[in-house]
Amino acid sequence: MITFEGAEVYLPHGIFQSNVTVADSQIVEIGGPARGEVINASGLILAPAMIDLHGDAFERQLMPRPGVFFPMEGAVLETDRQLAANGIATAYHSITLGYEPGLRSLESGRSMMAAIRALAPRLTVENRVQLRWETFATEALDVLDWAMDAPLKPSLAFNDHLSMSLRGAETTLQGRLFEHNPEFEVMSFDDNVLFERRHSKQIQRSGLKYECFKALVKDVWTRRDAVPSIIREVANKARQRKVPMLSHDDTQAETRRFYRELGATNSEFPMTVGAVEEARANGDLIILGSPNAVRGGSHTGSIAAGDMVEEGNCDVLASDYYYPGLLSAVDRLDREKRADRLQLWSLVSSGPARAMNLADRGEIAVGKRADLVLVDWPEASVPAIKGTWVAGRCAYLSNPAG
Repeated sequence: MITFEGAEVYLPHGIFQSNVTVADSQIVEIGGPARGEVINASGLILAPAMIDLHGDAFERQLMPRPGVFFPMEGAVLETDRQLAANGIATAYHSITLGYEPGLRSLESGRSMMAAIRALAPRLTVENRVQLRWETFATEALDVLDWAMDAPLKPSLAFNDHLSMSLRGAETTLQGRLFEHNPEFEVMSFDDNVLFERRHSKQIQRSGLKYECFKALVKDVWTRRDAVPSIIREVANKARQRKVPMLSHDDTQAETRRFYRELGATNSEFPMTVGAVEEARANGDLIILGSPNAVRGGSHTGSIAAGDMVEEGNCDVLASDYYYPGLLSAVDRLDREKRADRLQLWSLVSSGPARAMNLADRGEIAVGKRADLVLVDWPEASVPAIKGTWVAGRCAYLSNPAG
């Protein structure tokens, strides 16, 4: 039994100075006397630990420099420690299941999922998986079946970066139509300059030469007519298994409607106001990237997360490619007075819990799982994680020099 004594506690309906007692992995009392091991939390914030729905920063542990790979097991262990130090108790690793070789290959994705399962007893936080499926990657269907049936507790995100990169020469990222709209404009494969510019990152990541990568893309693109029906088949399997689903980078209301009808009620990183309005009008949850909020806007020119939070059009913030971004986003949005602090914290705790149907966590309430963080947040300074507890077990604890 552990009691956090004298903390400023973030409860679902207010912030109060109180004691919180934990036993057998759950929160058992709020406001009672100190019992068991006592942690002096005076001057600190006790908040629900963060839940990250989409994070791919693990790729830096796998390939810290282009083409330079490191062992999978070490990368998983190091990523787990980074998550704990950043106050993240539940993380959905966004593992790409696509058609590229290299860093985002099927082999790499399956290897990471296997490593997470094998290393589970040594991990400090709950490492889950987001199946980041590239919808043209029919070679991933067997792996999707395996992953949805394995004890990985995954989510499924529908991605179509191929259509995005092959959009018409004059079409912006945000201006493209729903990818399977018959009027979707496609660039010319004869435009080598544009093709290389749009695919330079993927070419480098895959390890292929330009001509080989272009030939691969041309071949995969021939699957286009069959893709919508395959998407429906995969979504049906996910529904049967109660796997939460998300659509990625929505630009049109039509895009959001297509995926909602399949059961994907989470809009992950929508790029335009139109897609956001469609999601909000129909009760879908809206997930935005915390780096967008930290940097004051999208690096691709899409909607600004801060504006969406202020307008009430954001339910969840995800780390995207930067684990410290969750806490940093809450800090910046708090300084900008985009919303009150309790509402901002919900974007990284109860909001993602609701999106992933995790009814046992995301709030400090009796009976909930004791996923907690102690935060040192001095006035007029930046916050820092002091400690992270996962199901009542200490996953991280710091002792600053001062």
